[in-house]
Amino acid sequence: MDKQTLSFQAEVKQLLHLVTHSMYSNKEIFLRELVSNASDACDKLRFEALNNTALFEDQPNLEVRVSFDKAARRIVISDNGIGLSAQEAIEHLGTIAKSGTREFMGKLEGEQAKDANLIGQFGVGFYSGYIVADRITVESRRAGVAITEGVRWSSEGTGDFEVETITRETRGTDVILHLREGEDEFLSTWKLKSIISKYSDHISLPVLMRKESWDAEKGENVIADEWEPVNKAAALWARSKSDITDAEYKSFYEQLTYDTTAPLAYTHNRVEGRTEYTQLLYIPAKAPMDLWNRDKRGGVKLYVKRVFIMDDAEALMPTYLRFVKGVIDSADLPLNVSRELLQESRDVKAIREGSTKRVLSMLESLADSSDEQTAAEDKAKYAAFYKEFGAVLKEGVGEDHANQERLAKLLRFASTHADEGVSFADYVARMKDGQEAIYYITADTLAAAKNSPQLEIFKKKGIEVLLFTDRVDEWMLSHLYEFEGKNLQSVAKGAVDLGSLQDEEEKKQAEVAAEGFKPTLDRLKTALGERAKDVRVTTRLVDSPACLVTEEGDMSGHLARLLKQAGQAAPSSKPVLEVNADHALVKKLAALPDGSGTFDDLAQVLFDNALLAEGGQLDDPAAHVKRIQALILG
Repeated sequence: MDKQTLSFQAEVKQLLHLVTHSMYSNKEIFLRELVSNASDACDKLRFEALNNTALFEDQPNLEVRVSFDKAARRIVISDNGIGLSAQEAIEHLGTIAKSGTREFMGKLEGEQAKDANLIGQFGVGFYSGYIVADRITVESRRAGVAITEGVRWSSEGTGDFEVETITRETRGTDVILHLREGEDEFLSTWKLKSIISKYSDHISLPVLMRKESWDAEKGENVIADEWEPVNKAAALWARSKSDITDAEYKSFYEQLTYDTTAPLAYTHNRVEGRTEYTQLLYIPAKAPMDLWNRDKRGGVKLYVKRVFIMDDAEALMPTYLRFVKGVIDSADLPLNVSRELLQESRDVKAIREGSTKRVLSMLESLADSSDEQTAAEDKAKYAAFYKEFGAVLKEGVGEDHANQERLAKLLRFASTHADEGVSFADYVARMKDGQEAIYYITADTLAAAKNSPQLEIFKKKGIEVLLFTDRVDEWMLSHLYEFEGKNLQSVAKGAVDLGSLQDEEEKKQAEVAAEGFKPTLDRLKTALGERAKDVRVTTRLVDSPACLVTEEGDMSGHLARLLKQAGQAAPSSKPVLEVNADHALVKKLAALPDGSGTFDDLAQVLFDNALLAEGGQLDDPAAHVKRIQALILG
């Protein structure tokens, strides 16, 4: 192939502009990224060679080499991994196919524009080379192809790149960075070694550099032709826990995730039995931007006997724990395991169940710490965790029935007694004598829940009500019906029955009011027509004239609105209008004569106001406004 000049994809142009003009904090990140890419290329070769050992050619030992040329002002990162074909060079280096790139761009253009650490989180690490280089040349040959089918890719990181076919004896890739002015600090053995030691110590392949020694005669350091490893090349998770410091665990987490914020917690265990595996799992302190993308694969890397198999092995962790990061190294799985085989493997199922329980145990130890010295700190950590990931954890209530009880104990809510941090156990401990149910209400916001008319009788009697305001709550409640023998009861569904909490005199008064108000109820039913399933006298209102409730078994208005907002069809169900017979507005309504147009208007206004109070939307806002104006004018 003759030399071709091609244009970058539009998103790459935008990315390169940001990299070269904005990202200048922590420049050393470029070496971490390029060494990591080189290591990945070697892992890919080892994986493909399981079925085709000829790919190793005459180089069975995989390695990464880093060198520099002070005179030419360039750094070379070399590997003898899988390599690139000409077409792969065009596709992989000229375009970005990875999802999440737009979010990455938005992040770079915001307050964190100078944070180079972000680049590793989105799989665009190659372009970090332009932080220090004004031109990058890539020379490569894919394993197994003829030496005449090598490729040279070159670009100054502007709008175009050049590609041409070359003859290359060795397989693998050389990434050659031509440093821009002012970046000479990286033309140093000590500097490059320190960066590799800091970021790439855990890489299981040797990262080699030429030996450097002091020449007394010349009075300077001299670089020899002999190469030596500069990283430990030992898998951290394979070492004994007693030999690993907390700082090392946190450093490995940063290398693994590119997250500079320390994890909230981690667990490192070797599991033996029918299935043998090692797990090193972390709970991040902050949620990623794509947390709510349920199609995103998990954050756990799979190794088999310390051989890297795949990133984001979603079969190893349930979807609701997709925020967990870490490594699982199996001693039993075959090296050529595929994603399809992972879904069917009994060993994988055992690993998934064991890892899930380990993560839940980690969360339980934070939520309910038994260590008096760390209890306050652990509780604060769990509160921080729940703020970031609590809504995702609720997905597990419906997805993981085996651990539903454990998950329910980990959930936290707002209530009429506290704005956050209330557990089911806290609620049950505060239940009044004779109270048989756990009462809750769902709403779009905390303010809407707190001020809902349906809470009035509960506030009057001092009965605590849980306030559910996450979108996932309605779905969760369709799977969670009770906690420790106490049924969960919506205050907006069915008739209120407070049992022994409501004295006989109150019940008798309600029955008398309902009987005496029956003619007005019939008139309201006629006026509202198909809008209301029924109209009845309330036992739940104290200060408000009316509210809407849902019959038991029907879909709540809140859930119907959520489905509509998501573009899904909701089953048709009509609400029940409950009116407060003691309210002045309702008494005025009852006093209006039959056949009065004002009665019909006021009935519609009463219904519309009740709908608005529960967070609903009017089908005809203009008609509602006209009725209000007419009533004001008399």
